Amino acid sequence: MTRNIETLIDGVRQQVIDWRRHLHAHPELSFEEYETSKFIVRTLEEIGGIDISHPSGTSVVGRLIGAKPGPVIAIRADFDALPIQEETGLPFASKVANKMHACAHDGHTSILLGVAKILAEMREDLAGEIRFLFQNGEETPPGGSRGMIAGGAMRGVDRVIGLHLWAPIEIGTIQINPTNVMAACDIFEIRIHGEGGHIGAPHKAVDPIAVGSQIVNNLQHIVARDIDPLDAAVVGVTGFQSGISVGVIPPTAVLTGGTNVFSPQARDLLERRIGEVAQGIAAAHGARCEYSYTWVYDAVINDPDTAAIVDRVAADLFGRDNVQDLPPIMPGEDFSFFGQQAPSCFILLGAGNAAKGITAPHHDAKFDIDEDALAMGTQLFVKAALELLENTPPRV
Repeated sequence: MTRNIETLIDGVRQQVIDWRRHLHAHPELSFEEYETSKFIVRTLEEIGGIDISHPSGTSVVGRLIGAKPGPVIAIRADFDALPIQEETGLPFASKVANKMHACAHDGHTSILLGVAKILAEMREDLAGEIRFLFQNGEETPPGGSRGMIAGGAMRGVDRVIGLHLWAPIEIGTIQINPTNVMAACDIFEIRIHGEGGHIGAPHKAVDPIAVGSQIVNNLQHIVARDIDPLDAAVVGVTGFQSGISVGVIPPTAVLTGGTNVFSPQARDLLERRIGEVAQGIAAAHGARCEYSYTWVYDAVINDPDTAAIVDRVAADLFGRDNVQDLPPIMPGEDFSFFGQQAPSCFILLGAGNAAKGITAPHHDAKFDIDEDALAMGTQLFVKAALELLENTPPRV
């Protein structure tokens, strides 16, 4: 390359931080990211030389077409926030009540804007296209990736990469697995129909709370006794709604929850067994139940060849000891659907720092990231994109 890449990267370091802080202070929820979308478009327009489109809703795609023909490499970042009241006390904390960037999507978007700025400066040296995928609605099913795909965002893409700033991993550590990265995640609802009555006459009622409690306890036996111990799986009940008066046995109760799993066979088993357990227990106690199970996000599975290229880049940048094949993690991510369209690599980039007190988990009111990870992500994406352009065979 004729330009000094390191100088370009250093030139955007502070700007990426500033972008992140602006986005952090102005969070918007899934599929409502109107101002964030405008900010992304405005920034790409200021960078210049990038074709901009909206394949679906508030999503944004930027196409940087190099001076010479070559493959198409896509890079993805998400930008929605969560319905959480921030408690970090940061000077750039959320200015919007009950909305917060508690999962680092502000950092992902800022990194990708920095990458766009750097690569736009290198357009004359590029052989191929870099496609910037700014995704809306990652946090809320059905997710934004499928809408973007339906709108043509992945048309012609040869490889796609993405990352997640990950607070449970210390700053400086990068996880690049050759295959399994993040689990599939689904949701279920169990609606129990009993018979209401007076708390003082339980024998004349069918208590859906008592039935629901039995269901909650027994669902744990599915993972303990039905799933192969070598297959990771989670079944969690996260909602239990019933009753409005202390003296009344209510007629209904609703359980909601989710599952996380890698194996397709285990996923099928969870869907079937949750319903069987719930219906069996309800029937045993004279109640009945309605059961629904919704597949949400498939597992994030890396393409080994693409992951190997990105792994080499990361090792050259940050040292082999800092690039690790760590155990897969159980939360889900709808990057999986981009990865089903083209060979992909999804990276977990350490963003926690115990020495700085940055230890809160994702989706927590005190969540934060070490902003030094932003420069690492920018470097990694720029160098990986260039390497993938050079190492991706032309389409036949």
